[in-house]
Amino acid sequence: MGDKSYIDVEENEIPLKRNLARLYLYTNLLIGSIPSGLGNLKLLDLQLSLNQLTGYIPHSLGNVTSLSSLLLDENKLYGSLPPFVGNFTNLRLFDAYDNSLYGYIPREIWNLKSLVNLDLGSNQFRGLLPLSVGNLTNLESLALVDNHLSGSIPPSFGNSMLTWLILSGNHFTGYLPHNICRGGVLEGFVVSENQFQGTIPKTLRNCTSLIRVRLNKNKLTGNISEVLGIYPNLTFIDLSHNNFYGEISSNWGKCPKLGTLNVSMNDITGGIPREIGNSSQLQALDLSLNHIVGEIPRELGKLNSLTKLILRGNQLTGRLPPEIGSLNELEYLDLSVNRFSNSVPKTLGNLLKLHYLGLSNNKFVQELPKELEKLVQLSELDASHNLLGGEIPFQICSLKSLEKLNLSHNNLSGSIPNCFEGMHGLSIIDISDNQLQGPVPNSTAFRNAPVEALEGNKELCGGVKGMQPCKVFSSHKQNSGGKWFAVVFPVLGALFVSMALIAIFILRKRKSDSGDRQSSNQNPQGLLSILNFEGKLVYDEIVRATNDFDAEHCIGNGGHGSVYRAELPSGEVVAVKKFHSPLPCDQIADQKEFLTEVEALTEIRHRNIVKFYGFCSHARHSFLVYEFLERGSLAAILSSDAAAQELGWSQRMNVIKGVADALSYLHHDCFPPIVHRDISSKNLLLDLEYEAHVADFGIAKFLKPDSSNWTEFAGTYGYIAPELDEMLDPRLPAPSRSVQEKLISIVEVAFSCLNESPESRPTMKIVKLAYTIKITGKYDVYGFGVLVLEVIKGKHPRDQMLFPQFQLHLPMPLDEMFDPRLPPDPLFDVQSKLVSITKVAFSCLNGNPESRLIITV
Repeated sequence: MGDKSYIDVEENEIPLKRNLARLYLYTNLLIGSIPSGLGNLKLLDLQLSLNQLTGYIPHSLGNVTSLSSLLLDENKLYGSLPPFVGNFTNLRLFDAYDNSLYGYIPREIWNLKSLVNLDLGSNQFRGLLPLSVGNLTNLESLALVDNHLSGSIPPSFGNSMLTWLILSGNHFTGYLPHNICRGGVLEGFVVSENQFQGTIPKTLRNCTSLIRVRLNKNKLTGNISEVLGIYPNLTFIDLSHNNFYGEISSNWGKCPKLGTLNVSMNDITGGIPREIGNSSQLQALDLSLNHIVGEIPRELGKLNSLTKLILRGNQLTGRLPPEIGSLNELEYLDLSVNRFSNSVPKTLGNLLKLHYLGLSNNKFVQELPKELEKLVQLSELDASHNLLGGEIPFQICSLKSLEKLNLSHNNLSGSIPNCFEGMHGLSIIDISDNQLQGPVPNSTAFRNAPVEALEGNKELCGGVKGMQPCKVFSSHKQNSGGKWFAVVFPVLGALFVSMALIAIFILRKRKSDSGDRQSSNQNPQGLLSILNFEGKLVYDEIVRATNDFDAEHCIGNGGHGSVYRAELPSGEVVAVKKFHSPLPCDQIADQKEFLTEVEALTEIRHRNIVKFYGFCSHARHSFLVYEFLERGSLAAILSSDAAAQELGWSQRMNVIKGVADALSYLHHDCFPPIVHRDISSKNLLLDLEYEAHVADFGIAKFLKPDSSNWTEFAGTYGYIAPELDEMLDPRLPAPSRSVQEKLISIVEVAFSCLNESPESRPTMKIVKLAYTIKITGKYDVYGFGVLVLEVIKGKHPRDQMLFPQFQLHLPMPLDEMFDPRLPPDPLFDVQSKLVSITKVAFSCLNGNPESRLIITV
């Protein structure tokens, strides 16, 4: 983005009146230095936050002694903080966070007794805090995070008004201030990543106002079961990387709002109290690298909100309780380096959102449970250094998201399942020190594996580096029969399948030639289905559940099909996308869309992408089956005032994050990369928790690394990138697909006719060339930008899309930026995030695809 995207406050004169009291220029792309002319005004409030201002703070600003608030945060100001800030005797808010200011904090600032909020964080200040810091008797919030400050905290520090103290990321030493919660209103105490020593202040035990506490990465000590109490408002506490001892208190179960508890890397002993199971809001529990003993209490299975459970590096024993499989929201589970025994419980297969599973360095026995095949989002599984036996279950190949697999140092035997060759996402594997034998699968993970990852087995062979080639026949008579069966049986099976496919093809050909369509409609035996939802989805069940696709069950319509809600006999509810024409017919457009969506969905596994259960191709119907999302499409929600009001700011930001996660996965974690090509609010579905799920891959384009990636016109009008959208008159309604294609052909011919060389102009016969557009991941980025603005504004941002590069310069009023159906004044931090997100959205709308952002998370 060039300098033209910014407004230079030095070159552009800003008309200001001498009697101006408040000047708000925050959240603009202002560059240059702060104008010295501001010193001639009698301002009460000066807010220049969230810009790109550079240079020194002008000395003339010291003349504005009437200032009540001075906000300079998140710019690029440098130099020292001038002593004239001591002249601002009425100053209540002073924020210089996230600049490049350096030197010592002027002593004069500690004499501003009117100060309520002071934030000098994320700069390069150094030196000590003076005793005069105790003069700030009205101070409610002090933030000095991420500087180079040192020394101890003066004993005079701390008043009855203090609610937030943030000193993390410095070099402070000594003891924590003993009277830090003297007024009983302290909400945030963040002093992590320093060198504090001693014990936790005793005043914290009864400081029931606490909301967030971070003491991690210091040299603190003491018995944590004695110095901490019960906190009804506490949501986050991190005590990790210290020298605390004692046991985990049962009082944590009496903190109803606790979301994160981290006491890792201490000297904690004793067991895990069962009362922790009462912390219903707990999302992250990290007790790793301590000396905790005993078994995992069954009550932990009640933590329905838990997403991360880390118990690594303790002395826990016994069997894993099956109740751990009830943690439906769990994404990260690390039980490694303990003394767990018995078998791995089958209920772990219920943790459908799990991304990481660490079981290494325990005493687990028997086979890995086949139920792990249901963990379709699992990206890493480490079960090394156990006593696992039996064969590697072939069901492990169902883990399509798996990237890392470590089964080394066990007692696994038999051969390695050939289905590993279909695990294209698997990149790292270690099966060393087992009793495996036979051929090594021909897959990327095995081909790229170092010798150490395969050694220590019985008789592995194959075309992998450092390994002997396999022999088809053996001279050992006792094995000849088994090996003959292993070779001949697959050949016979393949031959049988081939003959069956030929027979099906001939039968279908005859039916097609005879034109007896009615007969084929009445023959359900013509069904060809690939369905995988508890193995029970069949064609007849879906037809009955939708009453033969009656309009009563229809919940949406699209260009090529309709979506139906189907409640199966098992009680499960699924969404069925039925295409307007059955697959074998001559309507090639529908057939291509059907096959494209199936191909895309079968390879995709992501929490923010609609879950695909299977497809069915039949002479009567072709349809897809995937999970049913209760709240429907984002477009439908935003079109309803009542539903839109329920979609609050936090949910909307989570929706945007979910879409970004999904696109990042499609563009960067899939091979080949996938461009969705139709990112829009109608293709974004929400579940009961307002979690976003990208749907409808009917026009998805797989990016082949060795192709030019040119394709036909596709997408939803209004979300199409300008390389397509600008071709059509925006004053007209969106044309149908067939009309689109005709218009594109006409435009193609028109441009060809304008060639400067007469010889290069086409004849009137050349009218059939398909208009093509280069498709890259930047295509989806444009649609994402439109979608983000729609989520924030509550409607399609048609006006802002006309000149997105100009929109970046304009100070947009908040009441025009936000959906008016929601409360008009969200919290300031929410405002800042929404403003930043809006800037990102406009950057995504750049007319030049190469200048658009890359979506990565």
